[in-house]
Amino acid sequence: MKKLILAIVFISGFFNAQAQITKAPAYPLINHSTYFSIWSFSDTLTAEPTKHWTGKNQSLLGLIKVDDSVYRFMGNDSTAANIPVAQQKSVEVTATQTIYQFKCGKVDMQVTFTSPLLLNDMVTLTRPVSYISYKVKPNDRKPHNVKVYFGASTNIAVNVPSQAVIAKQYQTTNLNILKTGSTEQPILQKKGDDLRIDWGYFYVALPKAEHAKQYITTNNEAINSFVNNDPKSTLTTGKQLMLNTVIPFGWVQKIPVEKFVELGYDDLYSVQYFHQNLKPWWRNDPKQTIERELNTACVQYINLMQKCTQFDKNMYNAAEKAGGKDYAKLCALAYRQSISAHSITKSPQGDILFLSKENFSGGFINTVDVTYPSAPLYLIYNPQLMEGMLNGIFYFSESGKFNKDYAAHDLGEYPQANGQTYGEGMPVEESGNMIILTTAIAKAEGNANYARKHWKTLSRWVNFLVNEGFDPTNQLCTDDFAGHLARNANLSIKAIVGIACYANLAGQLGYPDIQKKYRKIAEDMVPRWMKLADAGDHYSLAFEKPDTWSEKYNMVWDKVLGLNLFPQQVYDKEIKYYLTKQNAFGLPLDSRKTYTKSDWIMWTATLANDKADFKALVTPLYKYATETPSHVPLSDWHETTDGKQVGFQARSVVGGYFMKLLQVDFADKDQVDK
Repeated sequence: MKKLILAIVFISGFFNAQAQITKAPAYPLINHSTYFSIWSFSDTLTAEPTKHWTGKNQSLLGLIKVDDSVYRFMGNDSTAANIPVAQQKSVEVTATQTIYQFKCGKVDMQVTFTSPLLLNDMVTLTRPVSYISYKVKPNDRKPHNVKVYFGASTNIAVNVPSQAVIAKQYQTTNLNILKTGSTEQPILQKKGDDLRIDWGYFYVALPKAEHAKQYITTNNEAINSFVNNDPKSTLTTGKQLMLNTVIPFGWVQKIPVEKFVELGYDDLYSVQYFHQNLKPWWRNDPKQTIERELNTACVQYINLMQKCTQFDKNMYNAAEKAGGKDYAKLCALAYRQSISAHSITKSPQGDILFLSKENFSGGFINTVDVTYPSAPLYLIYNPQLMEGMLNGIFYFSESGKFNKDYAAHDLGEYPQANGQTYGEGMPVEESGNMIILTTAIAKAEGNANYARKHWKTLSRWVNFLVNEGFDPTNQLCTDDFAGHLARNANLSIKAIVGIACYANLAGQLGYPDIQKKYRKIAEDMVPRWMKLADAGDHYSLAFEKPDTWSEKYNMVWDKVLGLNLFPQQVYDKEIKYYLTKQNAFGLPLDSRKTYTKSDWIMWTATLANDKADFKALVTPLYKYATETPSHVPLSDWHETTDGKQVGFQARSVVGGYFMKLLQVDFADKDQVDK
């Protein structure tokens, strides 16, 4: 362990952050699941308390003592009001890290929040541990005695502050640890949207070799304990306690000194799946404990920081090449948000389950039309997780628990996945989504083995699309907030594309007659669609309503999957028309309102062949992300006239921002195949 600490000091470079996005509606700090998700809702880390994505306070406090002067660099509450504030010089957000630079009197400090959500590394991805790193150096070329204080509120482990908690300090062979959780421990008993976890245990850990002091106090006592050099525990039970850690940096001279703390959450059980409580994925090994996870995370710190930095760089560069700098920055901002709106576990049948929560949009679990827009990110980096987003819905139908001829909407209300609770189905929407995404998995994986497992179900759903999808009756689609709509032209596209996708899968599975039959059905629908949706210089929102228009984002799969259904003139006509309809903060969803969905703008922009047209559609979206007056984790539903949030926040659907990158990725696969 001593070798680890010494190595940390000599990590190359002091301020080595890669410039990516520097302005965001809210800044991700600790991000693992919908319950373990802490953000800064302000542009400076000291302006207000850190918060859960729902907006409720989950306070993290940061102080630094330089010689005899104390500065606050993180968090804000009444007890810290008299502490001088460090000067925040910058903040940058990459895919896995949020990096702040501060001037704290006579020293400079870099504070880095890292959630190593490496999608191509399931072991690291599913480990519920984040890092906060502190790197300090003098700015006056003189040595200074430095200590850093980190405080974490026990509110992180309860739904509401009035709930009682128990807390303790203990040690393992290599770590000092603080632990807290509710005294009640109502495991998976609450369900709904605006909720925080109140079972399982929150941990703060760091290497013993740091010689840090850890102790527990009331919130009111926490600041004074550090300022007055009086670090001693006063409580182990109560409400709104503070877990305190004081890290001595010693005399910091020319060489920057770096140290870190770990934050972890063991939820014991993550979700209830058809009335069976399921453990988190990392607990697949019954011998695994959170202490082992924390220790492994500690040992792997240097390696993982390097991996995260490299991943962030590679992802940014690939996105910039695909869509430009603004596009790449939006992808960086979306990455952690999308992943951390899920839980990862294993079904009783042995399948991976990657289950989303509809954050501030009903609280449903594993909603198909949330999976659908989220998909591009996971198709690029880990198609196994994409399967995990579909497995529960397939099981729901194939077990007989959902006996309709179309796909279900959801599996329940988070975290209880016991069956659909949304009051009304979206028959064409969800059936089309499931078939299209299964085809995308086959493309990503290079085979149709996943489709083969579910062929009977896919066949039932495609026949529903054939019979009901082309000219949809009055029903909801994923944009259900806009209300029911009959003869929805964009929904019709989904049915046509879904039927063609099924034909492709049939060909891959060695069923040429089925492939030919369904390909012809889809092809025959296209000219009919063009006639019914024709509105002169564009295509309509609803058939035979030429005074309407809408984003035809569902058409993107025709392009990305190489289905070649719709002629280029359809794409060109729509893009040309969209460019006349944009407002300051983006393209409206359709002619009914001026609000929009940012994920659908990304898909619509991907329809463009011309890079300048793509950029023209993305630039207002970047303006929204960096200038919106709504300081919440990125909302995907906003007003295009003033950039204000309309609804939703912190949802997984921003994974859809990766659609342009997915198009490039799939095109590269096609080149390799040729």
